[in-house]
Amino acid sequence: MSSNNKILAGGLALAATAAAVSALLAYGTVSAQQPAVVSASPGVTTVPGMPPVVDPRNVYSETNGPAKILPALKDDLERIYVPNLRSKDVYVIDPAAMKVVDKFKVGDAPQHVIPSWDLRTLWVANNAERKLTGSLTPVDPRTGKPGKNVAVDDPYNMYFSPDGKSAIVVAEARHRLDFRDAHTMAMQYSIDVPQCGGINHADFSIDGRYAIFTCEFEGSVAKIDLVKREVLGYLKLKMPATRLKDKPVPQGLPDTEICTSKKGMPQDIRISPDGKHFYVADMEADGVHILDGDALKEIGFITTGVAAHGLYPSRDGKSLYVANRGSHKIHGDRHGPGSVTVIDFATEKVAARWPIPGGGSPDMGNVSADGKWLWLSGRFDDVVYRVDTGNGSVKELKVGAEPHGLVVWPQPGRYCLGHTGNLR
Repeated sequence: MSSNNKILAGGLALAATAAAVSALLAYGTVSAQQPAVVSASPGVTTVPGMPPVVDPRNVYSETNGPAKILPALKDDLERIYVPNLRSKDVYVIDPAAMKVVDKFKVGDAPQHVIPSWDLRTLWVANNAERKLTGSLTPVDPRTGKPGKNVAVDDPYNMYFSPDGKSAIVVAEARHRLDFRDAHTMAMQYSIDVPQCGGINHADFSIDGRYAIFTCEFEGSVAKIDLVKREVLGYLKLKMPATRLKDKPVPQGLPDTEICTSKKGMPQDIRISPDGKHFYVADMEADGVHILDGDALKEIGFITTGVAAHGLYPSRDGKSLYVANRGSHKIHGDRHGPGSVTVIDFATEKVAARWPIPGGGSPDMGNVSADGKWLWLSGRFDDVVYRVDTGNGSVKELKVGAEPHGLVVWPQPGRYCLGHTGNLR
């Protein structure tokens, strides 16, 4: 930590308690709710303050179905919250009725809706796209209504330290991770990640000692030591010899092309159930890189579909759903060859591929509490997709302009590590 960061951290620490109280009164959406205490299986020693690993064979064991929803969430509304980047608003969907029931304005360029570590606040990350007007909008999941915006520099995405003490604001344009008080968002300290252009998505080791962040514009990942608060290293991802064409191909002609890209465009990242591997979705490579996180080494690659983007484990922890956005461009065309691919965790093989009927652009989202539906934003088509996880059938619902990281709520689990619901 630099001397300036040490001074900043020390000065803010004294104010954190008072600020937390005032924030509680202002937002009415945060609480000191702690995860349920459970007995841990032997074999994994977690960092201090992190809840125990219940099943070392499956980090998703406590997110398996509605029975795992905490009692504190019993009065939360069953809703889908969709941030629309260009219309600067959030659409609220009642999934049972399959219709939009509310919408409200937020800050500039909302990117993701992120459940807090203690699951009592949903934060809309408005990163303002390189302007100085970034903010976080708190939403009360019991009412579905927003609170007052909190000024925060460049919040493209947000995660939480495994002990729940810090929100980790991913300041993409600054090449920086800002650790802030998890309730008040007062700055604690920062970690500069200078070689990680386009830092955006992350997941955490099974013991909480490190995180791996993707570097979208460098074609690499960065490994962060959360205990020592430093960058441990970077890994350039390998590009395949061929990739899929992102334009319609007449029947009988090849649907692949020589991959001329010199670097990938990594997006979402998720850990395997046993914590041994990390999977990185790559929009340029059209698939998922398999990493050994401890060694920071690439050990495999799975071709999934055009522009692999979002990653979501099934509720039973047996499958990984990959949202393939359908275009290698950051701003793609409507009705592209978007699809969803199902990877079997045990074999690391493709189990199913589900195209979006008529084309589409599935991006970010999550799985319903009962595991029956995969909800995804249609980034270039201004819709939301509800995908049946049993057979891949799709229904669409019109939303605002350029929907991005939607959240499904409530979700089962003891605590959230960030993004659109990385719960454990």
